[in-house]
Amino acid sequence: MRILILGCGWLAESFAIHMKHQGHEVWASTTTSEKYHRLKADGIFSFILDFDCENFPAQVVLPTQFDFVLNSIPASQKNSVAILENRFSNIKSFYAHMTWKKQVFLSSIGIYPEKDGVFDESYADITELSSKLLLAEASMLGLADTIIYRLGGLFGKNRVFAKYFAERICTTGEQPANFVHIDDVIRLLEVASCNALKYTVYNVVAPLHPKKKDVILASAKKYGYALPLAFEAADATQKIVSGRLLLEELDYQFVLPDPLQF
Repeated sequence: MRILILGCGWLAESFAIHMKHQGHEVWASTTTSEKYHRLKADGIFSFILDFDCENFPAQVVLPTQFDFVLNSIPASQKNSVAILENRFSNIKSFYAHMTWKKQVFLSSIGIYPEKDGVFDESYADITELSSKLLLAEASMLGLADTIIYRLGGLFGKNRVFAKYFAERICTTGEQPANFVHIDDVIRLLEVASCNALKYTVYNVVAPLHPKKKDVILASAKKYGYALPLAFEAADATQKIVSGRLLLEELDYQFVLPDPLQF
């Protein structure tokens, strides 16, 4: 299989290396020379490309046909609408002379509102969904053979939840965790690369939702991080994002279904 990865961040780089080890031909974009050389050393066909640059190249010299495309170019809430419009316009320009059998665009469960309730893919109140993430998703769904993975909070390897609260005050400990482990995301991306999926949008979230406080305590004990200075229930929003749609369609069994084990 020939694979193209746009935006080779932490998750995408791990996926690239995994698929390379499975014997696939992997091409990946990055914005830094350091990562360019690191990817090449891992046997990945890397190239430097910045989708935010003003004089965006109309075409990069690389194959025009791919079996699978992973688009992990982010749509951050911190970016202005103008920046996002330019970024995703450049992506579509880049795709102009290219074909693929399947594309997955990585979005975020941050698209759902921060309020009490259980949210699944059927939630469609545009007034409450993140307009910036919707913009990015709509731009990519306008392309052929594309599905969206809305990722939960991503952890695993060197990303340990307790690390971010060591010797700090935690105000969100009573919230349910909508997390997912990188190992499961990589497996679900691999599944998407070689299977026909029924829908266009999927939440990718572990099936269990313990309190964030309990995840902090468990991961601090497991990895030796200092505990928070205090837990203050300033924000106890009970938002749960369901990933049942993808699980039921694929009959998928999570490697790590419980964030307490991350």
